[in-house]
Amino acid sequence: MRATYPAWQGKPGPGLRLAKAVALIVIVLLVLFPLWTVVATSLASPQDVIANGGWVVWPERFTLGAYTEILDGGVVTWALLVSGGVTVIGTALSLVCTVGLAYALSRPHVYGGRPMLLLILFTFLFPPGMIPLFLVVRTTGLFDSYAALVLPFLINVFNLIVLRGFFQSIPAELLEAARIDGAGELTMLWRIVLPLSKAVLAVVSLFYAVAYWNRFFEAIIYFNDQTKWPIGTVLRQYVTGGADLSGDSTVTSAPQSTQMAVVVLAVAPIVCIYPLLQRYFVKGVLTGAVKA
Repeated sequence: MRATYPAWQGKPGPGLRLAKAVALIVIVLLVLFPLWTVVATSLASPQDVIANGGWVVWPERFTLGAYTEILDGGVVTWALLVSGGVTVIGTALSLVCTVGLAYALSRPHVYGGRPMLLLILFTFLFPPGMIPLFLVVRTTGLFDSYAALVLPFLINVFNLIVLRGFFQSIPAELLEAARIDGAGELTMLWRIVLPLSKAVLAVVSLFYAVAYWNRFFEAIIYFNDQTKWPIGTVLRQYVTGGADLSGDSTVTSAPQSTQMAVVVLAVAPIVCIYPLLQRYFVKGVLTGAVKA
């Protein structure tokens, strides 16, 4: 008797495989076409932009004039340096604090661990509003300083829970053997736990880096000096307001080319970093989430 299987368990026929391939190609084109249009417009000459009504799919004359103008010591250059510094320093500090707290909460019989975990989960369900956070930043002296973009967001609860779940999945016998050999908690964390947590640490690092790099709304609230803005805030002001951020009053490129060049510079670092961490992404997220 011939066995019958549900539709999702059977082998797809040639028609279904062809339909899946066509659908996948269409989705990829729908995603890549806007990205390519942004890059092509940023590389187009003013004549190509005007001739195509503002958006260029394939420039007849490629030029780096828009990038040269906005990177010629202007606001965009400083904004990129600000975002880079905030991202590197913020990600490093967030990793240190998150790893330390997650490891402490993952250890059994830690004094006050349960109430602390419940308090952290409460902040995840009921995050602070904009006004309380603004008052905290102002009363602690962080207003109009780059620390306002880092310290209030030092620990993300989701990343903390993912790390805690992964640390709990490490066999207790392994840590107990190290403790018998005389290793302390910091030694076990540094020599055993962290080397086993490369995948989840890469994922958490990517989450933190993307969050710090894309931070823009807080800079509008906490900074009086616009020259301190990161690239996200500058990008929003430039694209929506049409301000000249190149630092040069004699801009020769088309406004659309300059705007798209800022977009490319704001997106490129994360796009370049993600492929390096992609192989850790699925493994790290699933391992930490399933074990939480």
